[in-house]
Amino acid sequence: MKRTRAFEDVLAQIERRIAEDGLTVGDRLPGERQLAEQLGVGRSSVREALRVLETLGVVSSQVGRGPDAGAVLTSRPDTALTDLLRLNLGLATLEQREVVDARLMIERWSAAHAAATRAGTAELATAIEGMDRAATAEEFVEHDTAFHCAIADASGNRLIAAIMRSLRDAMRRNAIEAVERLGDPSVLRADHERIRAAIAAGDPEEAQRAVTDHLAHAYPALFPGH
Repeated sequence: MKRTRAFEDVLAQIERRIAEDGLTVGDRLPGERQLAEQLGVGRSSVREALRVLETLGVVSSQVGRGPDAGAVLTSRPDTALTDLLRLNLGLATLEQREVVDARLMIERWSAAHAAATRAGTAELATAIEGMDRAATAEEFVEHDTAFHCAIADASGNRLIAAIMRSLRDAMRRNAIEAVERLGDPSVLRADHERIRAAIAAGDPEEAQRAVTDHLAHAYPALFPGH
């Protein structure tokens, strides 16, 4: 129980320092002894917590003494969260219906929130241009993923963005197969432009409708009668 609390405290401290701009990628964490004193836990608990953070890709630990010893921040915690979520999604046995339902809920909310706050759409336009240049389904999906992740980013909710990015990465093969089944991606291209325009116009209801219609076009079997 004590070790679990140590891990949570170390992670919370890193997040607080990032939020306060006191710690960025490449910066070094306090040593084990100092962390243990600050958190009121044993050094063995701190050591285990740092091993977990290293596994998640948040820090890189270096053994030794002097200025090159200790743990260095290698990525933001939200990046590690995305990787962890993707691993769990990839290992789970999920039906396509479950994945699309999750996307529908997440993307409708994200698009509506982005529209309500008049979020910028430059990244969405860039992704659409990439889809226009795509020569294969794989290339199309790469830019399509960037488009939908940009919507989640525009919502301003980092957890939603991490979940969306993990979901798309884990289900990349399904997305490619959906594009291949459709054959002509022009209808998807039109859907993307409609979503972008709704967000740019600050129209949350239209943004939600556009997202729903888009997923119905991509997965018609899951939207009978749409």
